[in-house]
Amino acid sequence: MQPKLLTALLALVVLGGIAVFVFREGPSAEAGPAAPPVLGPPPVTVAIVAARDLAETTEFTGRLGAIDDVEIRPRVSGYLEEVHFQSGQLVKRGDLLFTIDSRYYAATLAATEADVVQSRVRLENADKEAQRATQLLGSRAISAEESESRSSRQAEAKAGLLSAEASRDMANLDVEYTRVVAPVDGRVSRALVTPGNFVSGVPSANTLLTTIVSVDPIFVYVDVDENSLLALQRLMRANQLAHDEQGRVQVEVGLADETGFPRAGVVESLGNRLDSGTGSILMRVLVPNPDGLLLPGLFARVRMPTTAKQPTLLVNQRAIGTDQSQKFVYVVGEDRVAQHRAVTLGPVIEGLRVVRSGLEAGEQIIVNGLQRVRPGTPVTPELEKSKSDLR
Repeated sequence: MQPKLLTALLALVVLGGIAVFVFREGPSAEAGPAAPPVLGPPPVTVAIVAARDLAETTEFTGRLGAIDDVEIRPRVSGYLEEVHFQSGQLVKRGDLLFTIDSRYYAATLAATEADVVQSRVRLENADKEAQRATQLLGSRAISAEESESRSSRQAEAKAGLLSAEASRDMANLDVEYTRVVAPVDGRVSRALVTPGNFVSGVPSANTLLTTIVSVDPIFVYVDVDENSLLALQRLMRANQLAHDEQGRVQVEVGLADETGFPRAGVVESLGNRLDSGTGSILMRVLVPNPDGLLLPGLFARVRMPTTAKQPTLLVNQRAIGTDQSQKFVYVVGEDRVAQHRAVTLGPVIEGLRVVRSGLEAGEQIIVNGLQRVRPGTPVTPELEKSKSDLR
């Protein structure tokens, strides 16, 4: 009986374990996946559309050019004696640059001065003879023909003196031209001829000695398109642009490696015709250059106003979305629902985008979290902490 009792007990234990296993595993196998937690409206960052009194601008790229760009060539021929400057040196008008051997010209000047003295003596003698001829003719001591001859010699002596003085002045100029001086203020290039070489002063074959370009101020040459030109002219006629005391329109200038437009300039002149091939007109901007950093040939950026100052809506470019060719933003209303709003954009001013239509001042637009937003969906807006974050 004991073996049978033991067998029965083992059977009960096995059946009990199977029952417990089925009880624990059965319900979990039949249950589906856990339900996702319930989330609220997605958080987004919004900014308030601000209106500021600004003038819309257009940016152009131009080239710097010197006001004075002078080639230094000799006016007399001779051997170059000395160079009086260093390459790249700033020079003033009248500074000595080169010296040419002047001995021949000095000797010629001395000879012409002697001719002047000789001609002056001849004139004095002719004057005396003419005076005596007048007296002698009154007493009939000489004929009228002799008196006229003496008067003619007096006139010839005067002409001879004038010719001698002109030759002396020309010789004096030649001596002065052996000293080649700077005709303008500016920065001089290197000497293209070294001392000991012969330089030509013949007008058709002058030797190029060096060049000088003016430094301060400097020009920026810009090609302006037709639409910008028309807008600029209308504003100028209406006197709606900022200008200096001379009435010249003020613009902003920056170099390629400069942030923004730190330099101020004025429109010095506009061309007199539009290039039919390029559809542009040449504008020349005058820019102060006291630090000498602006060099002829460098690229420069020019920002020019194309409208008068007016209330302008500005938004951060991060808020702008693109749907094919249409630009849009998401506006958050009082019900905290995102609204799709098509906008018409203008240029970029101070890092912000001009909105011409589609928004009103004071509205809230989404600037961060656009990927979590769909039109008509509620959102949880959080206002930007500072205006500096907009840029």
